[in-house]
This record gives sequence, structure tokens and C-alpha cells, in this order.
Amino acid sequence: MNLERSILVIVSAVRMAVLILLFSAAGLASQSSAPLQSAPEEFVRKAVKNEIDASSGAMHFMFRGTKTTPKGSTTKLYVETSEGTAGMAVAYDGKRLTEEQRRDEESRLEQLSRNPEEMRKRRKQQREDDERTLRIMRALPDAFLYEYAGEVMGSAGIGHVGDPLVKLKFRPNPNYRPPSRVENVLTGMQGELLLDAVHYRIASIDGALFKEVGFGWGILGHLDRGGHFVVHQEAVEDDSWEISSMNLKFTGKILLVKSLFIDSTEVFSDFKRVSSDLTFAQAVEMLKKEETGAKEGSLATSGGRR
Repeated sequence: MNLERSILVIVSAVRMAVLILLFSAAGLASQSSAPLQSAPEEFVRKAVKNEIDASSGAMHFMFRGTKTTPKGSTTKLYVETSEGTAGMAVAYDGKRLTEEQRRDEESRLEQLSRNPEEMRKRRKQQREDDERTLRIMRALPDAFLYEYAGEVMGSAGIGHVGDPLVKLKFRPNPNYRPPSRVENVLTGMQGELLLDAVHYRIASIDGALFKEVGFGWGILGHLDRGGHFVVHQEAVEDDSWEISSMNLKFTGKILLVKSLFIDSTEVFSDFKRVSSDLTFAQAVEMLKKEETGAKEGSLATSGGRR
């Protein structure tokens, strides 16, 4: 595994851990209108089973995302498919791509869609990620303790506007012993989450590493104490819930020698449901068509202002 791949694996794993916590939190209220009347870990056990059962039937969306780091911002259009998510850059630092940059981006995606070996590798990686996700999800009932911490109201980008949100604190269970490095990150996380009390979904999670933890599923390195993430979810069309924003700040070491630094904020919007049987190649064509239409609309607007 080369250094660049190691960095990508770490970043992917951090994101995965965040999403896994979202799944677990959503399940705390999935079985009852008054979840706090029962032991939270029992709701988590039921939720884990429900999330695993529902994962194969997830809806697919086209959406826009802007990722900002200390080096600048990149805006992309995405389309989800069963073969993986196709993403095409449409702007850097708020400026549309030049014609040459756009041709390069389209060429990259077209070559990828025509490369069976690369697509096979992407599917294999997705299956391995899914298996690691399932392993962590199965550990959640034993890995965390939860307690009630009050209520707030849903707002734009966080849950459903106007709905009550139940706040829960979570912390590691001191009696939990992770069976492998995959689950080890859970032993160093604590924070707060918000649950929509009407729709029984997660609206926000704010977590931090209170100690250094080994990370990954091999000897990849560690994440430092003080790492922090904040994730918001909101209701989109067809009563589906999607991540609306994500902020990650982590430092650490890779292979015990290379410094790791993650500092990024991503904002997601404009969710549109797409067919669940789209191929990756069809998703690429959708992205090209969507960006062409957006560009023509922008030109038309500019012309009208003149």
C-alpha cells in the first residue's frame, strides 16, 4: 500500500466512522415514540439490524457538493449508482472550469467508465468498505453508553425545520473490548447527537477524540487526541434524509512516520432522486448533461442582464 493510498484509506475510514455513528443514533428512536423509556442499547441492537436490512435498498441521488480546505474549494456534481458514485468537478474556488479543464474532467470519467478492471477494483473496494462498516455497526450496542441531555428545535440544514430534536450524549462503554483495529476507533470517541423526535432520524452529531487511537484495519498509524467532527442531516425529497454538511479536523501519523492532517468542510445540496438501476456510464452522461444545462442557463442569465 503506497503512502497516497494510505492517506485516502484513513480519510475514508474517518468518514465511514462518522456515517456509522449516524446510523446508530438514528436507531435509538426508530422503534418507539418514547425511546428513552427503554434501555438505549436495546434500541441500538434493533436499529443495527434494521440498518443492515435497509442498506441494500438505499435510494440514489444526484446532488452538488462543495469541499473547502485550507488550499481552496472544489465544487462537484455527484450521481450515486450501484457501481459507485460518479463525481465531476464543475468549479474551483467558486470559478467555473475552463473548457480545457471540463474536457479533461469528462475524459477522465469516460475512460473510467470504459475500464472494466478499474470498475472491478472500485466494486471490490466498496464491498470491503461495506464489510468493515457492518463490523462496526454490529459493535455499537456494546461500544457506547447514551444519556438524555435536553431538547432543541430543527432548523435549516439540521433535521426538519420546526420539529423537536432530542439531544443525547454518547461516550465509550468502559467494559467494551474491540475485537480488532476496525472497531478500535470507537473506544476514543465521545460527543452529542440530535434526534428528530417526529421522524425518528438523526439531525446532527458532534463528536471528538478524547484520546489517541490506532486507526484502520492494518498498521496504518493513529489519530491524535482532539480530533473533531460535526455532521448535519436534513430531510430531502421522498422523506429521505441526507447529509447536508460535514466538518472534519484530525491530525495523526501514517505508518508511524508521515504526518496526517485533515481539515475540511463539505456542504451538500440540490438533491434529486435518480433511478436505482443507473449504470456508472449512464451517470457520467447525466453529469455531462446537467453541467451543460447549468452552463447554458448561466450564460442566458448573463445575457439577460446585459
